[in-house]
Formats: sequence, C-alpha cells, structure tokens
Amino acid sequence: MDTCRKCRKFGAKLFLKGERCISPKCAFTRRNYQPGSHGNKKMTRRKSEYGTQLMEKQKAKAEYGLRERQFSKIFRLASRSKENTGEQFLRLLEMRLDSVILRLGWAVSLKQARQSVNHRQFKVNDKVVNIPSTTLQVKDKISPVKKEKIQPNKVTLPKWLKLDSKNMVAEVLHLPSREEIETDLNEQLIIEFYSR
Repeated sequence: MDTCRKCRKFGAKLFLKGERCISPKCAFTRRNYQPGSHGNKKMTRRKSEYGTQLMEKQKAKAEYGLRERQFSKIFRLASRSKENTGEQFLRLLEMRLDSVILRLGWAVSLKQARQSVNHRQFKVNDKVVNIPSTTLQVKDKISPVKKEKIQPNKVTLPKWLKLDSKNMVAEVLHLPSREEIETDLNEQLIIEFYSR
C-alpha cells in the first residue's frame, strides 16, 4: 500500500514521509477521506468491536513501520512485564534505536532512520550498531559515526532524552512514561485485540 494511503486509511497523520507530511503537498491534508473510489462518499460504516481493535493494531504497525512478526513479539515481551502492559508496549516501541534516532531529529522519517542504522551510521556506547530494532537502555549514549553526514532537523526533544547538539551525543535519561510518548494510539484496543 502506498505510504500516503495508509494515513488516509487510518484517518490520522502518521508522518511516514517526513517533511512532506508537514507541507501542503501532504495527501492526507488535501484528501482527508478514505482512499478508493467510494472514499469520498459520506457513508457511515459501522465497525464491529473486532474491526476497531484490528484497525488500531494496523495503525500502530504502520506508525512504527513493523511487520506482524516483530510487532507481536514486542507485544509478548510487554505482556510478560510486571508493569502496565499498554505503557510497557509503547515504551518498547519508542526505545528501539530507529525510533530514538527519529525523535532526536537525525532522520526525517522512520524509514530513513532505519536505513541509516543498517548502513552503520550510528554508534551506541561507542560501538557501531547496524540493527534498527536494538532496544536502548537508560544511560545509553547514541552518536553518529560521521557527524558531517547527519543533517539535524528541528524537533521537540522528548523529556526522556538528552542531546548535546554541539558534540552530537544523545543520552537516554530515563524510561519514557505514557505521558511522554507522543502518539494518539489507543493501546488498550491493541491489548484487547491480542487478548481475544
């Protein structure tokens, strides 16, 4: 499915194309209705409980750019935790290396962040890492291998991250709480989907 169609399908901006998503060229801004030949018709489709839960899960998968196998594995890890499953689930998604690079403004989209990690452009605690799904821990330090290759973007830095922009070194200060995770996902619906 085309990237822009995903935003229209879920009825929310998922910022999958970086800068294009905040420009007037954004497909969701121009055509704020469902994709397809019947999308613009004002029909109210009733969704079942299962349909609502499935849609929320698919939306989360699209937002974090994950396949079903990776996504369900993260959910299983979260459900084994003694903490709140929903919060732990979102925390595990946010603490992935590719997500953190996007939050730091070192990539314009999650796709670009993932590609940069695959191309060995980042270090974690002075060791080059090429696995985007690497889960970061508190006090981990992230830095680019070659600073000149990174063009930082202006972003609002989450409170759980600290960035020394001069030396281009970031640090995970603490685990993010639900309030510090900026997403409109309803994690409860995802829990209900997997609990069926």
